[in-house]
Amino acid sequence: MNNQSDVAASMLAEYERIEVEMASPAVLSSAQKMRSLGRRYAELGRVVRVYRPYLQAKEDLEEVREIVAAGGEDAELFKSELPDLEESFAELSEKLKEVLIPRDPDDARDAIVEVKAGEGGEESALFAADLERMYERYAESKGWQVQILSATPTELGGYKDIQLAVRTRSTPEDPADGVWAHLKYEAGVHRVQRVPVTESQGRIHTSAAGVLVFAEVDDPGEVEINDADLRIDVYRSSGPGGQSVNTTDSAVRITHLPTGLVVAIQDEKSQIKNREAAMRVLRSRLRQLQLDQQAEENAALRRSQVRTVDRSERIRTYNFPENRISDHRTGYKAYNLDHVLAGNLEPLIDSARQMDETERLASAEE
Repeated sequence: MNNQSDVAASMLAEYERIEVEMASPAVLSSAQKMRSLGRRYAELGRVVRVYRPYLQAKEDLEEVREIVAAGGEDAELFKSELPDLEESFAELSEKLKEVLIPRDPDDARDAIVEVKAGEGGEESALFAADLERMYERYAESKGWQVQILSATPTELGGYKDIQLAVRTRSTPEDPADGVWAHLKYEAGVHRVQRVPVTESQGRIHTSAAGVLVFAEVDDPGEVEINDADLRIDVYRSSGPGGQSVNTTDSAVRITHLPTGLVVAIQDEKSQIKNREAAMRVLRSRLRQLQLDQQAEENAALRRSQVRTVDRSERIRTYNFPENRISDHRTGYKAYNLDHVLAGNLEPLIDSARQMDETERLASAEE
């Protein structure tokens, strides 16, 4: 327990230090610094909210034990309080143990979500549009903000690909309420089974769309990018079927030469805004790439952590004829697909979070 208490004491000291720093003019004048510090402050706050009552309970228990050990009238008076104080201290000790279990440090971050049509042609593109609407509705239910960074629509209203920036309106008090803490479980291949609108025989087809989720970099200094490593091309935006959207070269494509990563943004009419959006996506992708490489080098990293999971993994099936949704990682199954597509994703995400939490606790006990 001493070791746990020492770790918690160190975190409390850092929490109080950040609290002072966040009130300084230098931080108050920088939205990026405030957001970065706020994220760490929230992360530490989970422990502090348990550690402070734990310290008080420990002090109360020690004081009463001393009185009882000394004997006399006071001992008899306080003796009856000991069981309740011991129970309270034991509960807070267990809770402190739980909150000190290492969590994903990115939980409080915002996220960039990319939905890409896979094999299946127009039906896959229409399913990608269904997923995009599902995430928008889910975000609305959480009070988050959604910005479409880029989209390549198709003739029938689907998407070949679409990128969303999903953000909280303020840094969550508990990191577990962050965008990344929820949406990171959506990364993978989503399979759909239904009769396509283009199917004249009424046959059920199976197609898929891929979802990528990246924790957003809110401080550009987190990811070092050398300007010499970038190739930036500008071109004219186009809509479905190649029709022209703008009459100016406002679309931007940025290629990171060392890694080969390519980001193309054409949603805004301003070349400057498209470039800014492309850099946001590139930073998030590069950071994820670095994290994946670190995970590969560290064989001890838990398999349940989302960032190490094979991004091509089929995670979920959406069966329209049976109105069924199935998550292949957690075993979750329900017959309310229509509600899920309307944004009721919480039960599915909760099943993934609970699985992750169980494995995290088991790993800590080992």
